Amino acid sequence: MSGILDSVNQRTQLVGQNRLELLLFRLNGRQRFGINVFKVREVLQCPPLTSIPKLNTLVRGVAHIRGQTISVIDLSMATGGKRIENLETAFIVIAEYNRSVQGFLVGAVERIVNTNWDAIMPPPQGTGRASYLTAVTEVENELVEILDVEKILNEISPLNTDVSDDVAAGLDTKGSEGKIIFIADDSAVARNQVKKALTTLGLEIEMAKNGQEALDRLKEIAAETGKVTDKVGVLVSDIEMPEMDGYTLTAEIKNTPELQDLHVVLHTSLSGVFNQAMVQKVGADDFIAKFHPDELATAVQKWLTAD
Repeated sequence: MSGILDSVNQRTQLVGQNRLELLLFRLNGRQRFGINVFKVREVLQCPPLTSIPKLNTLVRGVAHIRGQTISVIDLSMATGGKRIENLETAFIVIAEYNRSVQGFLVGAVERIVNTNWDAIMPPPQGTGRASYLTAVTEVENELVEILDVEKILNEISPLNTDVSDDVAAGLDTKGSEGKIIFIADDSAVARNQVKKALTTLGLEIEMAKNGQEALDRLKEIAAETGKVTDKVGVLVSDIEMPEMDGYTLTAEIKNTPELQDLHVVLHTSLSGVFNQAMVQKVGADDFIAKFHPDELATAVQKWLTAD
């Protein structure tokens, strides 16, 4: 698995082009799954796992890797499937989500594929597994499912979404009355987390499930008002989204005259070292790694009141 990650320079070339790289893997059986390479730190053969009392049943144990102790989550069990039995042939995908590092136990790892976000579609409705998906795509005529890792992590260790009393007391949105905060995120869990944190600001909130839906709605608002900032105070956008990612959404906003003055805060579980260069490249106003409600509310208030 050495060389599984591309260089930073190669990867940042994807920014603003609505492209991504997926690491393909399997759990139990033939179904393929994908995870954005930007979130992956390392892929390795499953090392010996240490069991710790009172671990969540979805956590198979902890691994000691390069001086760090990492919890290892069985992704098959976490999505309602059977546990991965043969650890000797299994792999761990070490990834960074929401300011922390986790290990995801998978049955097999295949390869990295390069694709377009517009080929990534919302998941089908009406199936039990779909509740754990944020998107699906097709590779070599086979369906690839992209898991809602934020939902999985929240079920194992729920995040605090409340703004602290001290920060809430200092929030002031004077001058922003009548404006809305717009949220774009493909994860229902993440949308609700952000909405709960930002409700503290006392403004109306509107939400979209992906970048294309957000862009279309923002253009509608601009057509109704003449300028989007007459109604929308701030856009808080995820980066990974079906159809159009947050980087491309930001670039589209900044290149559209009736939208370009809108302040964009990118709020994402992609908390690796690559993001600041990417944010500057597409013209976003701010970048905040998920999920810290105080930081998010403070940043949104700052851009709401910025000239």
